[in-house]
Amino acid sequence: MKKYKKANAFQLLFVVFALCIVPHIKSMAQERPNFIFILTDDQQYGMMGCTGNDIVKTPHLDKLSQEGVLFTNAHITSAICTPSRASILASQFERKHGVNFNSGTSMSEEGWKNTYPMVLRKEGYYTGWIGKNHVPVGMGGYDSGMMERSFDYWYAGHGHLGFYPKERHGIFKDAEMDTQVEVVGEGIQDFLSNEQKLEGALKFIDQRPADRPFMLSVCFNLPHGAGTGSMEMRESDDEIYKTLYRDKDIPLPKNYVAKKDIVVPKLPKEIHRAYDRQLGYDYVDTPEGFRERYIRQMEAMNGIDRLVGQIRATLNEQKLDRNTVIVFTSDHGLFMGQFGLGGKAFCYEVTTHVPMIIFDPKSKKSTRGKTSDALVQSIDIAPTLLTMANVAIPESYQGKDLGGILAGSETTVRTFLYTENLWSTQFGNPRCEAVQDMEWKYIRYYKNENLSASKKIGTAKAMGINMNSMLYKVHDPDIALYRDFVEGPLNGEQAVYEELFNLKNDPDETTNLAMEDIYNKVLLKMRTVWEKEIKMARGDHAPMVLRYTADSEAERGLIIEPK
Repeated sequence: MKKYKKANAFQLLFVVFALCIVPHIKSMAQERPNFIFILTDDQQYGMMGCTGNDIVKTPHLDKLSQEGVLFTNAHITSAICTPSRASILASQFERKHGVNFNSGTSMSEEGWKNTYPMVLRKEGYYTGWIGKNHVPVGMGGYDSGMMERSFDYWYAGHGHLGFYPKERHGIFKDAEMDTQVEVVGEGIQDFLSNEQKLEGALKFIDQRPADRPFMLSVCFNLPHGAGTGSMEMRESDDEIYKTLYRDKDIPLPKNYVAKKDIVVPKLPKEIHRAYDRQLGYDYVDTPEGFRERYIRQMEAMNGIDRLVGQIRATLNEQKLDRNTVIVFTSDHGLFMGQFGLGGKAFCYEVTTHVPMIIFDPKSKKSTRGKTSDALVQSIDIAPTLLTMANVAIPESYQGKDLGGILAGSETTVRTFLYTENLWSTQFGNPRCEAVQDMEWKYIRYYKNENLSASKKIGTAKAMGINMNSMLYKVHDPDIALYRDFVEGPLNGEQAVYEELFNLKNDPDETTNLAMEDIYNKVLLKMRTVWEKEIKMARGDHAPMVLRYTADSEAERGLIIEPK
């Protein structure tokens, strides 16, 4: 009888202890911050009110910057969609992670597990991905299913979404709206509200658990040319996509040159084949074409801005606003006719300089609304979020924790930053690398021996070959070529052209000072910096990537269609 009473007393004590400790554990879990990461596509730095644009209307993004920290000197690592997005996920330079746009490589399972969403999921975070995925992961790349299986909530399409994603991706077919921003918005509301509205969304846990923090990635295909180019201004579209800004006087970009007026190209012809590069960006060839596309981009930014406002309102309604960190940035910028150029894939400020806002509701009031001109990069986002979550940063990361800047205790995290473009293809893109500090930028270029896109297109037309297959299908030898691009400069490959710009006096990078004797000491210094930075970017280990080519898939009895 006494034993029974003792047992009962022990059980009672255990129950009381459990009742006390379980809420504490839940509270601890809930104290960890939630994260919402918002990534736009092709967004130039100056496409928001808070970054100096006095035409576009972005009140919600402006407010976010006023309540968070706006980084005015943030840069990506590679100015092309796929490698830039892979760099953000893995906190690595392209030279290290090895995922190029057209190299035939896919991030391996081993590499993927160290991306920050997967690290956070392992640490108990509920994870969601909404919108666009442009990073091939696993055996078979986009068709592997690994991305879909990796998230608790998946409502995304691979590759370009277009302005009307329901027409391209079946997962969005049951959305009420048609336009990209609104379709993405429905997925966000579904994720945040714990309701099950969208049958197409893959949910491995039926609804978001209230006792777990979440990590939500929202990735757009806007204001990207492929997205805004497909705008049709349908009756069903919101008015902001049909009429806004059309009565405004839209100035041409500084240093704009129409195609017909190009006398001296920005770069030597043997490095940059401007004609091939312009094939996909002909909307900047005339002032009228530029104006139409720029208006569409601003309209898209209006939609994105409104969505940011809706997200914050929902967070407030769900009482999540005081514990949810919001990060807003873009994968790269875009040339819109400056120097007669269109597109990306350079190391100029127009393409590498991006907006970046980090809002932490728990930060000190004294740090809110601050701007930072520190040299920061997109690879810094992952270690910053993991540190906020009190999660150990993987040794493979190359980015810097920005927590000190956010807290106001630091003003710098690096003296120099490094950018690169390894997407040297038939489209005329120059292979190049750059290093810069607060005053100087040094860019070096390498020989371009790729067969011209226009010649490939001519052959395809003459022989009735599918154009996309001719231009975009990747074969095994392409991997070897890409590897040579990566390793060549480290093995002594010489630059064939150099540029040196004084960013303080010449922020638009109009005057190349590399040939002037007076700047020899600066040039030599920046070459030394480049040598150090490229070795750091490459790292010690081979890229954690898989073979992902038309040849490898053919061996498996599958067919890769370009995405």
